[in-house]
Amino acid sequence: MHQPPGMIDKTQPYHVCKLEKALYGLKQAPRAWNARFSEFVTKLGFNKSNSDHSLFVYNKGHDQAFILLYVDDILLTASTPALRHTVTNLLKAEFEMSDDRPLSYFLGIKIEKNSKGMLLSQSAYAKDILARMSMHNCNPVTTPVDLKSKLSQDDGDPIHNPTEYRSIAGALQYLTLTRPDIQYAVHQLCLYMHDPRLPHLNALKRVLRYLKGTLDQGLQLFKSTSTQLTAYTDADWTGCPDTRRSTSGYFIFLGDNLLSWSSKRQPTVSRSSAEAEYKGVANVVAETCYIRNLLLELGCPLTTATLVYCDNISAIYLSNNPVKHQRTKHVEIDIHFVREKVAMGQVRVLHVPSSSQFADIFAKGLPSSLFNDFKHCLSVWSPNDSTEGG
Repeated sequence: MHQPPGMIDKTQPYHVCKLEKALYGLKQAPRAWNARFSEFVTKLGFNKSNSDHSLFVYNKGHDQAFILLYVDDILLTASTPALRHTVTNLLKAEFEMSDDRPLSYFLGIKIEKNSKGMLLSQSAYAKDILARMSMHNCNPVTTPVDLKSKLSQDDGDPIHNPTEYRSIAGALQYLTLTRPDIQYAVHQLCLYMHDPRLPHLNALKRVLRYLKGTLDQGLQLFKSTSTQLTAYTDADWTGCPDTRRSTSGYFIFLGDNLLSWSSKRQPTVSRSSAEAEYKGVANVVAETCYIRNLLLELGCPLTTATLVYCDNISAIYLSNNPVKHQRTKHVEIDIHFVREKVAMGQVRVLHVPSSSQFADIFAKGLPSSLFNDFKHCLSVWSPNDSTEGG
């Protein structure tokens, strides 16, 4: 602690000011803490990742260690127990730390090791959301989305407590970290947070009823040596009844493990289904470029092209055909971006039948049988699920 610059008492320069407010709550406190932590771990030999500034990488010879920082929660892993203990002791000597146990919880996510790898789940968090809405005894449903109708901003009467709706919708967003099966449903709910109506509230309650029946499910990660990056992308053309914008969704696998997924309404209206699908291809290619850069910093560079599967033939032709067309001028930036990655050999855009387009789960509501099949392919499992047929 020091007296602030410009207010130093020359007669008593070593005195400090009496605080009227805790420093922890000040706006500059997180930045100051991050700078302090970054400076120290850099001296230990760690490098800050350019892809993720909360990630620090140590790579010396055969020794590797990774630190993931979120405010004052630290996740540390290393290639050997000796290296992990050394880094831990150095951190403890510099900062006041507690809990040096094997990883079991991190930011509310439960990590449960099993014979296949580990299961990431947020069952306690999901139960808390149900309790906040007084729906802990509700009847479960098989899917999070009602197929009978699509939500619209003007349907129904305004609800009496929009703050509660916004709070629960925001809480569900955090739950999608381990539950990609509700990503599309939660995205639809968040589109109407500015003016929620009764149909939107009913849709939110349906998501909670679906969670009631799947509380123990989470994201299964497998022990795998495969480094093949595979992506699926799909779009629901003009799916929004109010703006006629399309909803595009994608997910990305590294080997057998699901790494990234998204469901998002496109910012502009697409004039054709091929344009909507191609925008989705461009989005997922951008995400795979980020993942490839991150893996390079982690010391695991990819030597094979990323496989991007799309069920639209026109979008695939656009990604590979270097010929310019008058009809594609309005999406030319996306076209050149994807074509450049294809020409460099980093990406291959391939066709997949609609029956095997698993990204449908992020672009539209699905019937229960198809939804459950696709969900299982995304590795959203219960702790006792079998891998047979997966």
